[in-house]
Amino acid sequence: MSLRNHDWGDIVKVLTNHFGFRVDRQKGDHDMLIHDQSRRYTTVPRHNPVKERTLKTIHFQTALEPEEFLKFV
Repeated sequence: MSLRNHDWGDIVKVLTNHFGFRVDRQKGDHDMLIHDQSRRYTTVPRHNPVKERTLKTIHFQTALEPEEFLKFV
């Protein structure tokens, strides 16, 4: 599966349900998520589709490999 054309809601669900992140706050059209144990922080834009480059940045900020993430999408 590719990193292209993923819905922002699916990204937030995967991060919160499978990787321990929670929505810390919302501002404008972005959700800010934080992981309580590692204190890693990322921002997910609320628009569809989320660009591939943006998704790669989310992976970098959360320290997740794309393959790990794509198992749950």
